[in-house]
Amino acid sequence: MFISTAYAQAAGGGGGGDFMIQMMPLLFIFVIFWFFLIRPQQKKAKEHRELVANLKRNDQVLTSGGMLGKVTKLIDDGFVQVEIADNVRVRVARNAVSEVVSRTQPAGASQPAKSEDKDRDKDEAKEEAGDDAPAAQTAEKKSIFSFGQKK
Repeated sequence: MFISTAYAQAAGGGGGGDFMIQMMPLLFIFVIFWFFLIRPQQKKAKEHRELVANLKRNDQVLTSGGMLGKVTKLIDDGFVQVEIADNVRVRVARNAVSEVVSRTQPAGASQPAKSEDKDRDKDEAKEEAGDDAPAAQTAEKKSIFSFGQKK
């Protein structure tokens, strides 16, 4: 007959490099996760721990609940007392402080002039002079979603 019988071939010897080649995509994904997710999160957590550890009286803070207030008392068991209005004080966990809006200056220290204040003074001087075209241009450039000038 013209058709020959087909026999199954024996499996070839597996190379040791095949396992490493198969693991390379997993290692590559782990490295990407490390640099884009894990490392920045650890850095952010470290900064928050330092922020909470350096809280002082009269610091103006923003809590994670959205309350803005002034630290009036540091309590040892992980809490701070925050004054959110005149004679309204609440006890907040230190970890609930999300950011310090303004820090208190040590006694006798003068606050340096900020460049933002200088820029704001220049813009106000231009508006008084009647040259408010550059200010309108900067307002339009701030958002790509603006549909005309704001009223």
